[in-house]
Amino acid sequence: MTTIRSMADGVRADDRRLLRAALRLDSVVTGANGLAYLALAGPLEELLGLDPVTGRAIGAFLVVYAVAVWAVSVPAEPRRTAVGAVVEANVLWPVLSVVAVATGWLSLSTAGGVWAVLQAVVVAGFGALQFAALRRVTRRR
Repeated sequence: MTTIRSMADGVRADDRRLLRAALRLDSVVTGANGLAYLALAGPLEELLGLDPVTGRAIGAFLVVYAVAVWAVSVPAEPRRTAVGAVVEANVLWPVLSVVAVATGWLSLSTAGGVWAVLQAVVVAGFGALQFAALRRVTRRR
């Protein structure tokens, strides 16, 4: 009986580690992306067609969001509601990205449109991974 319990505890710990790793990977990639938007707003305008003011605003938002996601990952067992909010944001971002490209909302160049869709795919992947990890953690309680 003790062996089964210790095995179950090990699986639960692995699930929590997966969830925390998914959150931290999201945080690092998002933060790096945000810093790039902040530091390279001018050159990105030429490449992506993204207005520098808008690029800096997006960059600042992404850096703040990355810090918040990292904060969610800090506890040994991240709070379910906080992770749920991250997952929801990671669903909303791709939807808004596709809408922005489809409607010409940000007047992106072709490269900018491709970049926005690629980012949307990555963010959706983070959300899916975080959702699956959260389900595993909460299912094993």
